Amino acid sequence: MKNIYFLFCCTIFLFYSNLAFTQCPAGQMDLVVEVATDDYGYEGYWQLVPEGNLCGVGTIWEGSNMLQVGCSGAGEQDATSGNGYANNITVFETVGCINYGFYDIIYVDDWGDGGFSFHAELDEYDMYHFVGEDLGNTFTFEVAPPLNYDASITALNTNVYNNIGEVVIEGTIFNYSANTITTLDVKYSVDGGSEVVSTLTGLNIPPFTDMEFVHPISWEPVLNGAYLVKLSTGEVNGNDDLNLLNDFTLKTLYIGDPIPNVIDEYLTFVEDFEVIGDASNGIELPTDLDFHPVLTDYQVWIVNKGIAETGGSTVTFYDAGTPSQTSEWKQDGNAWHFMSLPTGIAFSENTNFATSPGIKDANHSGGTFTGPTLWSSNMDIYAEPSGGNGSHLDMLHQSPFSMGIAAWKDNAFFVFCDFHGYVHMYDFQKDHGPGNHDHSDGRVWEYYDFDISMINDDLPSHLVFDKATNYLYTIDAAKGRIVRMNPESGEVTGTFPHPNEPLAEANIIENTDWVEIVSSGLIEPVGIDVIDNYMLVSDHATGEIIIYDITNVPAVELNRIQTERTGLMGIKIGPDGLIWFVDQDMDELVRITLTNVVAVTETDLENSINVYPNPSNGVFLLSCDNATPISSLAVSISNQLGQIVFETVLTEPKQEQIDISILSAGTYTLNLTTSEQSISKQLIILK
Repeated sequence: MKNIYFLFCCTIFLFYSNLAFTQCPAGQMDLVVEVATDDYGYEGYWQLVPEGNLCGVGTIWEGSNMLQVGCSGAGEQDATSGNGYANNITVFETVGCINYGFYDIIYVDDWGDGGFSFHAELDEYDMYHFVGEDLGNTFTFEVAPPLNYDASITALNTNVYNNIGEVVIEGTIFNYSANTITTLDVKYSVDGGSEVVSTLTGLNIPPFTDMEFVHPISWEPVLNGAYLVKLSTGEVNGNDDLNLLNDFTLKTLYIGDPIPNVIDEYLTFVEDFEVIGDASNGIELPTDLDFHPVLTDYQVWIVNKGIAETGGSTVTFYDAGTPSQTSEWKQDGNAWHFMSLPTGIAFSENTNFATSPGIKDANHSGGTFTGPTLWSSNMDIYAEPSGGNGSHLDMLHQSPFSMGIAAWKDNAFFVFCDFHGYVHMYDFQKDHGPGNHDHSDGRVWEYYDFDISMINDDLPSHLVFDKATNYLYTIDAAKGRIVRMNPESGEVTGTFPHPNEPLAEANIIENTDWVEIVSSGLIEPVGIDVIDNYMLVSDHATGEIIIYDITNVPAVELNRIQTERTGLMGIKIGPDGLIWFVDQDMDELVRITLTNVVAVTETDLENSINVYPNPSNGVFLLSCDNATPISSLAVSISNQLGQIVFETVLTEPKQEQIDISILSAGTYTLNLTTSEQSISKQLIILK
């Protein structure tokens, strides 16, 4: 495998070395290769050679296990401990002055699982970063001074799905310049329109470091839809950028409606249970579900428990619950480790998702090497071959028996860790790419203020983070309670040991704002979700979904929905505002719909008029039974505030089409009135 990394396109991070660089003659730069080993330092070997040379031909520098690995040792598995580099160390190999030009770092791994990383530091600049994988790699880089002014937009960080109104444009700048950036022009355009330009001042971005930023002028879309946003740089420190090839990035942003809050209708309307998917779609022992953050796609992911030896799997439903629904079952090649007995799934707003392995040791060797895994929802990446170590984007290993998971922000998630008995926060930060190994930038927090425990390892204990209030809600299953916490309210009081891997942070957090919001009435609580002032909890023991008002503490129980199911697991409020859940005993994905509802009187009108499809995209039919002639029918539609948004009068209706597709997605009330009778039905619009 040969990966070519040019100065203008590579993504790297600055690690300052205490070594002073040599002042080289013109046409040369001082090269130091910083090598970081993994858990098996003796398995690696590398060489520096002129570009295109084979290993061992024109060798300029070499390092680690030359005797037992060398150029031909890839996959031989002959290396033994005590040779080459030590485990989990950083070695600075001082090559010295080297001519301008292109060179190769050739990496060979005896076991074939990769793990070494390399920084090529030229003079005072840490210009290139490479991560080794599989049997080995060839990394090509150029020895040449950086340009005086070269800034790059490496990411557009705005969430992919937003609502109409103010949308903040956020990005990441990387400084490839030889100089510190103090001022920078940033600009964005939407669908090729005019650029919105602003100048960032007071910056301090040293060479070969990055910085996240917010564009001072927000975008204000007024219509739902998909938009292509281009984020670019302009002048650097008042000078033209000398490399235009890395100045911009593109991202499609989706504008759509928020999830409607119709939970109050579950307090008065009659529920019906609609099976959306089952074993024929690949659902088998489901534990949890979550919706892709682009709500207009109606894409729901189910995580299947599987068995420890082969791992879990997922089923993805596209256009879920609509006539055009399709589904796809997938399993990662290394699910036995990265998705072993998964208990939960949670999507971040950046479209990555994470799963929590409900096992003590994901290596199946009697240890405690387990924790959450980060994945891409891109089907060209997820569960596709990536070189032998699965398709995962990242994994950390501090939480045996991870019994539930909740998304926080970016690549950060909360995990229920039964082994330690605390809530853990995992921030994977910048993922290492599909199937790679570098976990050293990971941040883990352990919240000490309250302890938690599971009932047994067959019953997940889910969590949910409410972005609107900044509260994390955690099911403490063994105690039959729900704990609410502000995860940003505490303070670091120490660190905890983390023998399974190096971490950037391993912090103990105490003195948080937390409260026990439910302390009774639950037997085997499993699933949980929150919207506005409502919290929903599924109880596996009773088959009930309990609705709470959480405006006060303790929460007030409002209703219990009887599902009459023995396998009730994770629950979720869908893009339609309705309650969705998975049933592990029946291998089903179910949506709780609200049946037609509230009749003013029990009349023949109720049975003589059908409304379909419902839910719809806003276009539906009123079909009247000819056996009950209707001379005149008044039709009105009102929103959740009781405001009439559509009305008409139909004369001798038979089959009439009503088009309200201009309205936003949500739940509406259809009122039908004759001279003698009146009924109401619920309408649901999906977009």
